[in-house]
Amino acid sequence: MNFTDSVTVSGTRRTADGYLVAEARSVRTGIQLYTGSEVGKPEMPVVRVFRPADQVFSADSLQSFTHAPVTMDHPAEAVNADNWKQLAVGEVSTAAKKDGEWVHLPLILKDAAAIQAVETGKRELSAGYVCELVWGDGVAPNGQSFNATQTNIKINHLAIVDKARAGSKARIGDAASEEWGAAPINDHQPKEEKIMNLKTVTVDGIPVEVTDQGATVITTLQQRLADANSKMGTADAAHLAAIAAKDGELAKKDAEIDSLKAKVLSDADLDKRVQARADLVSTAKAIAKDVKTEGLADAAIRRAVVAAKLGDAAITDKADAYIDARFDILAEDAKKAGGSDPFASVVKDGLTTHADLGDSSKAYEAMLQRDRNAWQGNQKESA
Repeated sequence: MNFTDSVTVSGTRRTADGYLVAEARSVRTGIQLYTGSEVGKPEMPVVRVFRPADQVFSADSLQSFTHAPVTMDHPAEAVNADNWKQLAVGEVSTAAKKDGEWVHLPLILKDAAAIQAVETGKRELSAGYVCELVWGDGVAPNGQSFNATQTNIKINHLAIVDKARAGSKARIGDAASEEWGAAPINDHQPKEEKIMNLKTVTVDGIPVEVTDQGATVITTLQQRLADANSKMGTADAAHLAAIAAKDGELAKKDAEIDSLKAKVLSDADLDKRVQARADLVSTAKAIAKDVKTEGLADAAIRRAVVAAKLGDAAITDKADAYIDARFDILAEDAKKAGGSDPFASVVKDGLTTHADLGDSSKAYEAMLQRDRNAWQGNQKESA
């Protein structure tokens, strides 16, 4: 399978002969992501490929970089003995070596036009190589899972490109878009396979390298996940709002029930209310016997009594507290009047001479006169 990695050419210097010596890093360990169709697994949306250190830094892999040709852009075919003179502008000068998680590459450019291009800004270096994929799930040392392992990494060429989409970090197939490998690179890979273009995307906070198609798939899935989370958040908010509304309704009902319970009187309280009502009606009748009390509230009875006794002017624009006070005064007066001496009640307005009193005196005088003349009656009877 054909791959390319891209880095920035750096550390350049000219030799006495005008050649350009440069330093670069290409190919690293770790996990890269591909779409399934790019690695022969169209049924898989994303394939995670692990590049272990023992393969990246194996003696055979590092040795394959030695004297690998350098080209201007990726050629349409693999570089070999038949076409290197037309394609090569330089080479990897010495053996590659391990540099952290990267492979360190010393380069030398010998073509004047290529040197001019690098010095004027064409400084990205894209590595073209082949490898084999061994399928099988596993977990990398950093805890990330993978679906296949990259083995037998062999360099074919290094291409100087205008701008690798991945910048100065290594990228598989960063600048290549055409097929290369018209001449078989090894017996295991079909020459019609395409070079893979990679870019960096962030998945759960972890930057990973994926092809353009893989990035599109991941971005789409991330957007769908974000949309689903948004819809779930909206649904949760609506659910919580509905629960809060129901809780409010229940609280209102509970308050109404408590209010009704508070209004329900016990037998003793009811007796007190009945007695108090009877006492009020009795007092009202004692103050103003003709006052109507039926169907009136207690306050209305007091107001009617005060009006009946003192006139409407006594209650006009008066507060209930004022009416209550006037009623109590009238009740006290009625109580005092009802408990006085009956004779005092009769004579309190003075004695009055009635006609029947004169008739009684006359009758009394007639009786006395009859008694005085009684003897005369007896003589008449004897004669």
